[in-house]
Amino acid sequence: MTFSLRTFGGLKLLDSDGHDVAFPEKGLLILAYLLAGSMERELRGTMSHFLWGHDDNGSAQVNLRKLVSRIKSRQAELGAQFLRFTETVIELEPSSLASDMSFLDGADPPSSKLALLVKTLESEFLAGANCQSPAFRRWLRAQKSRHTGLLKETLTVAAAQAVAKEEIALVKETALLIFSADPEDADIHRMLLKIFDAAGEVEYFRQIFEGRGELLASWSRLRAKSSPVLEQVRELGPAPAFMAATEMPPKVKIPRLILLPPRNDGRNGDTAMIAASLIEDITIGFCAMNSLQVIAPYTAVQISQQKDEDPFVTFERHDIAYILDTRLSGQDGEISLFSQLIEFASSEIVWAERFSLELSSLVRQRRDISRRIALSVASQIERHEMMRSHFEEKPTAYHRYLMGRRYLSRLTLPNLQRARTELKASLEESANFALALSSIARTYSEEWLLTARGDIDLLKSAEKYAMQAIAARHNMADGYRELGVAKVLQGAIDESVEALELAETLSPHYADVIADHADTLTHWSRPGLALRKIERAIELNPLSPDSYLWTAAGANYALGEFDATLSYINRMADGSLADRLSAASWAMLGEKEKAGFFVQRARETNPDFDVDKWLSVVPIKEQWHKDLYREGLKKAGF
Repeated sequence: MTFSLRTFGGLKLLDSDGHDVAFPEKGLLILAYLLAGSMERELRGTMSHFLWGHDDNGSAQVNLRKLVSRIKSRQAELGAQFLRFTETVIELEPSSLASDMSFLDGADPPSSKLALLVKTLESEFLAGANCQSPAFRRWLRAQKSRHTGLLKETLTVAAAQAVAKEEIALVKETALLIFSADPEDADIHRMLLKIFDAAGEVEYFRQIFEGRGELLASWSRLRAKSSPVLEQVRELGPAPAFMAATEMPPKVKIPRLILLPPRNDGRNGDTAMIAASLIEDITIGFCAMNSLQVIAPYTAVQISQQKDEDPFVTFERHDIAYILDTRLSGQDGEISLFSQLIEFASSEIVWAERFSLELSSLVRQRRDISRRIALSVASQIERHEMMRSHFEEKPTAYHRYLMGRRYLSRLTLPNLQRARTELKASLEESANFALALSSIARTYSEEWLLTARGDIDLLKSAEKYAMQAIAARHNMADGYRELGVAKVLQGAIDESVEALELAETLSPHYADVIADHADTLTHWSRPGLALRKIERAIELNPLSPDSYLWTAAGANYALGEFDATLSYINRMADGSLADRLSAASWAMLGEKEKAGFFVQRARETNPDFDVDKWLSVVPIKEQWHKDLYREGLKKAGF
């Protein structure tokens, strides 16, 4: 009878039929040690040290003698000799045993060897082996490193020779598999960039992130030279982090993401091909990002197909923090992709969106969709991880922050005061909580808007807190967003556009940032561009807050679309916030009685409102735009 040693996916001795054969585990470890090193013999002292470590009382030697006795007895029962023993040496019987390690040094064609390596290395080497000696653990790490090195070496050769579609697919899958195991491996990162250059996907993401770095660096240099507010921030504490744009934050555990293959609820046979293409494109996008670690598609498919284990047990075992669940639905040309990002620990849905997939333009749309999903998910995970870290490290600060944000969901002066109280209490627990700082900045900007008194101190306070938020987290969009809002309300529209462009570059699918960018573009007298942006923000955040609808209404008013203006205001939960705009719109439509109703209601809130005074402080870049507001408000009766 022939026997073989299995080392990947567990340590076992198998007979010629593939059945397990009982054998002392440490005897199998001796076999694995000798076979892995292509060794014929090893000193008994070395093996006792390998299996039990150093000892001063000779117990390791005693244990080895007992083990040798059990191995000899078991080999006699099997009628096979794998190991021979002398007083000083343990020898491997030549050609006595096959092993699943034999292919590691084979001379197969690169693509064939690569396929075999990938299939084998998906299983852990010596998984579950019960040996705790330091020498064994060092040896095991060295063997795993050797396997990875061989995989990378074979991949490099196979990538250079790959021509057939199947070979190219195997090369891509292998590169992603290595990257998912070690996302900080510089060699495999360069290989990924090279392999996927033809499709242009990774280059696209690389340019996105290089562009972010350049914008951050140039913005920092400019502010360092010209901003008195920055000097004030410096006085409050250590130099802001963004003064060194290349400085990296402290290394933290990178969250792991799994992209589950799309479930197909439709009937179109092409959906399987669509799903495969989308998975590959989206995964490549994730691999260009340093903020998360993505499970390779092959592994994700295997996990999704498991039927004998609870998927949540699997996710926990693989240390998965986030799940991107996708589903294809529809038929014929009406296929859509629904995606939702779930945090595993809390089962919280962090983000969700539906994408239309028109087959007629799928080749073009597929890459756009994959980029949008990758950037959006990475942005949401980064924000979620930041907030979660505050919850874990400063639970009271995080709780007060959430209370403050809750009050900001409906914009009234009492709610702004309540929000500010909670947010400042959050800072007492965690002084550098960037999201709390940026939210306080928001309370001052919103108060300026609601009171319409032109109080410059409110805007200066908003600017100060925004700069502190930037100092606390220079690579998060929120601080730049609030700085842009404060600047536009002070009339520094060009500076506002600059800050909000940077905010949107940092988080290109952050709906709130896009909405504020749209608002600034309205003040910049670019209502057409503003309307396109705010519609995009509403698309990303369909249950839109009133501020989105207010911005859309303002952009439509500037375009002379007064019916559309009123339509957006009617969708607001509290349309009274836009009473002056409603009055102006009805007046421009010739409905003086309806306009008068809103004039009266607006005066109840702010009896001292004066059109010319308001227009002298409200930031509007072009005179025609101011004249349009003045005309509507005057016609209404203000």
